[in-house]
Formats: sequence, C-alpha cells, structure tokens
Amino acid sequence: QLQLVESGGGLVQPGGSLRLSCAAFGFRLNSVNIGWFRQAPGEERELVSCISKAGDTTDYAHSVKDRFSISRDSATNTVNLEMNSLKPEDTAVYYCAADWGPYTPGCSAVLFTYWGQGIQVTVSS
Repeated sequence: QLQLVESGGGLVQPGGSLRLSCAAFGFRLNSVNIGWFRQAPGEERELVSCISKAGDTTDYAHSVKDRFSISRDSATNTVNLEMNSLKPEDTAVYYCAADWGPYTPGCSAVLFTYWGQGIQVTVSS
C-alpha cells in the first residue's frame, strides 16, 4: 500500500525553526517529484516547495524563498523541508505530495496525484 506520512510539525514562536519530513511507504521517493503544499484556514492550498526525482531541481514560493530549504535523504527515503525564520503567516496545514510524471517548473498541485494526510504548523507567541 502506497503511503506518504508527514512528521515534524507543531507550535513554534515567530523567528523559530521547524523541520518537516515526508516519508514514503510502498515506493521509493526517488521515483517521484515531491511537493510540499500548505493550506491555511479560509485559504486555498498553495505550493511551498518542490523537488525533482533526482533532487537536482527545486522550486520555492516567493514567500518562503531564502527561509525554507527542501532536500532528499535517500538513506531514510524521506524528503525534508527545513523552515527557518518562521512567521505567523506560515501557520497552515502542510502536505507532501507525489508526482510520477516529468518535473514541471512551478509544480502545479494538479500534477500531484498522491497526498499525505497533512500536519499542522502553528507559528505564534
């Protein structure tokens, strides 16, 4: 059974850091492009970052560029999202998702066919 599981969320103060991980079960993560998306209450789901199968191409939303970093860890079959200098507006449910097709810059959510359950990130003092 294919499964994506997010971990590492929680409550953090503004300016703090969190590391989200996306683990795959039933398949190798290097066979898919992985995207991190987020959805805040009352807002549409938006791309945060994505990484190609080979890990050689990445994209970031303008709002997180220079603060967030996406990477692959083949040893643990995970894709990690390092989030630094967190702001209250980063508060959302974060999802990882898999795209089996060729990498498409911009990583539209419609290309991602398999999604994790999501994990809450709250940035608040």
